[in-house]
Amino acid sequence: MYELHVLIQGYPGRSLYHGGLGWSTVALLRSAKDNVLLDTGHHMHREVLMEKLRALGLDRDDVTALAISHCHWDHCVNFPMFPKARIYVSRTELDWAAAQPPGDCPEFHVERLLTHPSVTRLEDGDAFLPGLEAVAMPGHTPGHMGFIAKGERGEYIYAGDAIKNSAELCSIKVEQTLDLQQSVAAVRLVRERAAANPHNVVIFGHDRCCGFDGEHVHEREPLKFGLRARLGEDFDEITTFDLAPRALGV
Repeated sequence: MYELHVLIQGYPGRSLYHGGLGWSTVALLRSAKDNVLLDTGHHMHREVLMEKLRALGLDRDDVTALAISHCHWDHCVNFPMFPKARIYVSRTELDWAAAQPPGDCPEFHVERLLTHPSVTRLEDGDAFLPGLEAVAMPGHTPGHMGFIAKGERGEYIYAGDAIKNSAELCSIKVEQTLDLQQSVAAVRLVRERAAANPHNVVIFGHDRCCGFDGEHVHEREPLKFGLRARLGEDFDEITTFDLAPRALGV
């Protein structure tokens, strides 16, 4: 069985002027034998990611496996940080990503994954580690894979960008998808699985973790996001913006 540690909490928002990459979730599953990262985050996550691991008494060589949901920048590019980890990624996803023009996926990272000796290509339903199953959730990308892990009281359902936030789970509406019909099917799959046990936890690609009762989400952790900026001429004058104003499920 696994323990869940959210190392970097995703955020359900977009920058208006600086692009939308980067505010994604990185989670760690710990068992008696394995330390499994669910996605690896964007380049800007590297320092924070290492700080969070060290707070748990882990270093990069202690990460035994990486489960990559899909091959977009903000989810896969930090795999080189963990040289001893086995890498698990969807066969369909990797083939699709390799065929994309430069810019759609991190082309050099995908090229390396194609020949990396530690990569295992996953199919839907693969139980690739004890208590950890790959579940196809296409739509956002053709080979997007979710992961379901056994916890002490329920399941940890990593939806990645198949369901980016709680609004998509509750409304069964999604954006940024290459196949809307497949995305809706993925949302319905997760809704059914999550609602089966009140102790199940949904881990979104860009939001806090939540439980789901079949209709509403109930947050398992508060949303945290903020910015600090120097907006004037005084170097010591720093303005802080808190972008996490409310709680869910209350």
